[in-house]
Amino acid sequence: MKMQSTGPLAQSVTHAILTGETGALRQLLDRDPELASARVVEEKGVSRTLLHIAVDWPGHFPNAAQAIRLLIERGADPDATVLHGNAPETPLHWAASNNDVDALDALLDGGADIESPGAIFTDGTAMSDAVIFMQWNAARRLVERGAKTTLTQSAALGLQDRLRTYFEQEPSPAADDITAALWHACRGGQLEAAQYLAGKGANMNWVGWDEMAPLDGAQQSGNQQLVEWLKSSGAKSARDLED
Repeated sequence: MKMQSTGPLAQSVTHAILTGETGALRQLLDRDPELASARVVEEKGVSRTLLHIAVDWPGHFPNAAQAIRLLIERGADPDATVLHGNAPETPLHWAASNNDVDALDALLDGGADIESPGAIFTDGTAMSDAVIFMQWNAARRLVERGAKTTLTQSAALGLQDRLRTYFEQEPSPAADDITAALWHACRGGQLEAAQYLAGKGANMNWVGWDEMAPLDGAQQSGNQQLVEWLKSSGAKSARDLED
């Protein structure tokens, strides 16, 4: 079932979801059993599900978790992807991007695949979106719910046991990957992880994404102890590195 976003039914169900009117949402679903699995098609052709609407930016809509549970109960697919958008993301990706832990839990409780790919920029899991957009509450909840983490994600979250495991395997991480992990550790405010990766040869003055060096990321994180350690170790900001 497809609906144009400007149509009356699409407008009604979207309003019910975004305003937290679960009673109205239930009535709409009672009238049309196919509605729970419907797709809303935007003017530019992007097609998303009602679950995506429940976790759309900026997220944290009233009663979103209840709406998610109701939609899944009525047949919505928690792993359905956006079609014709920037990335084939699932609702879980969007909940992670918005740091919406309640919605994230509701999706996982409803059977969403925590390892489903499709994240923007990386084609990775919901964890990728959580870390890239610095949505640390969502990232930590994903870990609690059993999510796997890459080298850089482990560094960003300060998961020392996981971080060490990468260096106990063969082959060991490449130099560029170690440096990228340090960059993420600094952005995540993780002093111990940053120190560990520096000891593995990470470049403390690599200017990475968003034209930021590790020191810039550490300053953004607010961890002053990390900032001071980086400076004492010779790290510079991206601006100073340009001079």
